[in-house]
Formats: sequence, C-alpha cells, structure tokens
Amino acid sequence: MSHQAYKFRIYPNKDQRVLIHQTHGHCRFVYNHFLALWNTSYEEEGKGLNRSIMSKMLTKLKKQEDTAWLRNVDSVALQASYENLIDAFQRFFQKQNNYPRFKSKKNPVQSYTTKNTNNNIAIVGNQMKLPKLGLVKFAKSRDIEGRIMRATIKYNASGTFYVSVQCEVPDFKPLPQTNEAVGIDLGITDFAILSNGRRVDNQRFTKKMEQKLKREQRKLSRRYEQAKKEGRNLRACMNYQKQRRKVARLRERVAFQREDFLNKLSTALIRHYDVICLEDLNTKGMLKNHKLAKAIADVSWSEFVTKLKYKAKWLDRKIVEIDRFFPSSQLCHACGHRDGKKPLAIRVWTCSACGTTLDRDINASKNILIEGLRLLKQQP
Repeated sequence: MSHQAYKFRIYPNKDQRVLIHQTHGHCRFVYNHFLALWNTSYEEEGKGLNRSIMSKMLTKLKKQEDTAWLRNVDSVALQASYENLIDAFQRFFQKQNNYPRFKSKKNPVQSYTTKNTNNNIAIVGNQMKLPKLGLVKFAKSRDIEGRIMRATIKYNASGTFYVSVQCEVPDFKPLPQTNEAVGIDLGITDFAILSNGRRVDNQRFTKKMEQKLKREQRKLSRRYEQAKKEGRNLRACMNYQKQRRKVARLRERVAFQREDFLNKLSTALIRHYDVICLEDLNTKGMLKNHKLAKAIADVSWSEFVTKLKYKAKWLDRKIVEIDRFFPSSQLCHACGHRDGKKPLAIRVWTCSACGTTLDRDINASKNILIEGLRLLKQQP
C-alpha cells in the first residue's frame, strides 16, 4: 500500500471558522506546554518526556478547571500536537533539523492534524465531514481514492482554508517501459536542459510578479509605520490586515503557479523516460550566493527533484543522482577528453581533442546521462 495526499480548498461557515481557530490555538498551547516541560525535565533529570507521560498529563489538563477549555476541540488533534513534538525531537537527535522552538500565534500559517476514526472523516457529496466541524463545503477538484487515514486543516496568511487528506491506496501499476533514458542539467536561464536537446524554459514566476509585489509591500509597510506611530495594535488595524492578506494572496499565487509547473513537468518526464539522470546539487550552499539566491530559490530545484523521486517510486522508474563534484561541464561527451573549466560567458563547447562543437549545457546533460547509465550498471 502507498500513501497519497489530496489537497482541497474548504469554505467553512462563521462558526466553523471560529472552531478551527480555537483548535489551532489549543494545539499550539499543548505543543508549547509539553516543550516547556520537556526542557525542564531535561535540565533537572537529564532526559525528556515520552509518549505515555504526555498522554496522561494531557488527560489531567482536561480535568483541571483552569484548562478545562481543552475539551472543546478535537481530542485527536491535541494528541497529534505532542506526537509532532516527539517527531521534532527525533529529527533533532538525528541531526535533521534544529532544536524544537515554541510555536507562535503570529505565524502566518496555522494547522492541525486529526485522524480518521469511526468514519468521522468522509466525503458527502460536495461537502467533507470533519471531526467537531461537521459538514464543510469544499472545492472537489478530483475524486478521493483509497482509505482516508488523516486530515490536516490549514489556515493560510491569505485568509483561506485548506484541507490535506492522506489516503492509503493500492500500489500504482507500473507504467509501460519506453526503453529511453535522459540526462538533465538544471539551470537558471533555462530551467532544464535535456540530453536530447530539448530546453524547458524557466518561467520566473517571482520575477513576473515582482513589481506588483513591491508596490503592495510598500503599501503594507506604510500602514505598519502609521499604526506604530499611532501606538495601535496591528490586529485592530483593519486597513493593515486587509493589505497584509492582499500581499499574502499574491505570494500564494506565485507558489501555486510554481507548484503546478513542477508537477506537470515531473509527471511528463516520468511518463516518457525509464531512467532519469540528475546532478546532486548543493542548493543550500548555492543560496549563500546573494547575487543568485533569488533566482535559485525561484526555480525550486530541490522541490522538483523531490517530486521526481516519489513519482518514480510510485511508477517503477529509476532516478540516478550524479555526484555534485562530477565535472559534467568540463568533459567532452564524444571522446571523454577533459578541457577544464571554461568561463560562463562561453556558451558553445568545443573539444580541443576531437573538435566536437555543441552547446555547453546540452554537452553537460549528455555527460550526466553517460555517467548515470554507468552508475546504474554498477548497481546490484
């Protein structure tokens, strides 16, 4: 069995919106409460808390008069809060992320997760049944397949609500073999250069929206300064909040455009090629280059590779990653002669040994393909 997520926009009514915000706040309280206790326990006893201890303490919290309001929201969502804390510490001990931090109500994105028990998460026509919320209208863009396991309700800075439903589905049927392989050189001028000569244009979603974003961001800054000058609380400044949501909607639109582009491109490549060879790029290191950081962040190489990997796993394709230090741009794909590093301004590759002339990016992608097929043969 495989896991697949479906994301939909939901349209809760006024009472449902209030309950969603309450659940976000209660889950944040539980997470921060146990994080504080974990820190204290570690300082005093040299060890943190475990799942059993936190479960018993949460039950006691619900029975106390000063925290009895925790019973007003979904109990499974509260349990998921300390499960998230356990997961955060496990990732920290495995050196996958930093030490867990306290959650803030000022975070522009708020979410909570609940599980499906006794069919309390279900699709009823054009509505979705969710724990405590009841039937909620949603934009049914596609049918949900498989058994629903859990749902995550998210509130974005743009003022919109979304639900992500995770389902357990049977393994996908492998795609028919095409007996074709491709090497891909990821870039900035062109998003991807394929070894067969095809170029995928870099859409530059952020740059297209940059001028409009700057204009709206300046308006937001002026309203912030005005509220600060008058000593007013930003939550009570309706003009500021309205402009904040407008800026968030623009950023959200850019993110959706980018995600749609990456999904379509990755799916097309998975369908057409049995083997896809890529470079293992050090994206985090590249982002330290302030001259290229904005352009690198806009192309989202890491997200693209992640999508390729999980789709390849679903549909029985192979992804081969080449070492990041492999000199793909210095080798001749025809004879293998290494000419050394050339200036970026030189866009045409000419081999000094065999005289082969080719676009430097296409030559690099062909070298990536050759190296990827070589590594694939060495795999057991």
